[in-house]
Amino acid sequence: MKYMIMMFGEAGTMMEVRSPEWIREMIGFMIQLDKDLRESGELVFNAGLADGSTAKLVRHENGVAVTTDGPFAESKESLVGYWVVDVVNEDRAIELASRIVEWSGVVELRQVADAPPEV
Repeated sequence: MKYMIMMFGEAGTMMEVRSPEWIREMIGFMIQLDKDLRESGELVFNAGLADGSTAKLVRHENGVAVTTDGPFAESKESLVGYWVVDVVNEDRAIELASRIVEWSGVVELRQVADAPPEV
């Protein structure tokens, strides 16, 4: 079963609100988690994202694509990285998300759909 684990946090202000020791520990955790997931064969894909202040929205308005800066969610609500994992069951995905949430405070877990819904 494939799941996307999305980590939210305050990437833009992290250096101002967290100690260098905390940041080093968090980075060490992420590096080890990535290594463990690769070794177990569960990692499909992962990436960290640039700070949310660099985000753009593209909307369809009056038949034209319009680009604006944003979204500007609260920094703690900004998506900072994600993993796509292929695990044996939802319990394993929750186990992984439970480890990550210690570092971000908020993690969203969502199953990856195998196909679009039938209509």
